[in-house]
Amino acid sequence: MKLFKSYLKYRVKLFVTCAAVMGIFASSYLLFDMPPIAVLYPLILTLVIGIIALALDFVFYIKRHERILSEELPAPKNQFEEDYQFIIEKLREESKVAEQKASSDYTGMVEYYTVWAHQIKTPIAAMRLNLQSEDTDSARRLMGDLNRIEAYVEMVLTFLRLDSDNTDYLIKEYDIDEIIKPAIRKFSREFILKKLKLEYEPVNYKAVTDSKWLSFIVEQIISNAVKYTSEGSVRIYMNEPGILCIEDSGIGIGAEDLPRIFENGYTGFNGREDKRASGIGLYLCKRICDNLGHKISAESKVGEGTKMILDLRARPVGIE
Repeated sequence: MKLFKSYLKYRVKLFVTCAAVMGIFASSYLLFDMPPIAVLYPLILTLVIGIIALALDFVFYIKRHERILSEELPAPKNQFEEDYQFIIEKLREESKVAEQKASSDYTGMVEYYTVWAHQIKTPIAAMRLNLQSEDTDSARRLMGDLNRIEAYVEMVLTFLRLDSDNTDYLIKEYDIDEIIKPAIRKFSREFILKKLKLEYEPVNYKAVTDSKWLSFIVEQIISNAVKYTSEGSVRIYMNEPGILCIEDSGIGIGAEDLPRIFENGYTGFNGREDKRASGIGLYLCKRICDNLGHKISAESKVGEGTKMILDLRARPVGIE
């Protein structure tokens, strides 16, 4: 219907002209007092021929429309169409060149930051080894800062890999406890330094996922829980099979910020107060969950803490 309306608008001048000509002929016959049949017969014949011509023209109009959508331009019928096609071809060439340049620039940027991220891991590992031999408050604080540096490096690598064509997903069934435990150990010194209570019992659940990417999500959520909780506890549990909850008693998130915490670069009020917030961690978590077929959501109140909810239940898989 939309295409037909477009065609009528395209041919409106022709319709008006034909109607005016038919009106002139009809008026001429009537002015000379000719029999009505002498007027109606040529009008009906003209109308039938006009409808047939209109139907054929509309069919050609549809075919030209389909060819244009398939990026195959039809043969030009006049000089104007030829000029338009010349402009279109020129724009296509310019777009192709710009796309190739953008792809080359992006590839170069990805290669540079990938090399940078891997190189910076060497001094991070060296500092970690030096700090592991000390068990002081200062060493624990430095280890916490080192964990954050390492997390930011992982964010860079994750951000670069998300849109990569060769992302190394390994989807199979994993024991979720084997993903949670290393993440907890990674932040154990910060739990001790801030004197936070950890409430965790094995969830005894297996999910179809990717362990490396799900580990990033769990670590990011635990990192935020520790960062924004000055006293109290962090609780990790499943309130029902497949629904993993990581809950803290921290500063919480405002109701006006909660719907936007998974947007790229959005930090909210608490994030703006904390100058270390980048606003990219939860965005990456949401993107990864979408890729893995999981769901992530949050419940929070200011001053009462935040609960992050990961739905790891299997989704129906369609046939491609």
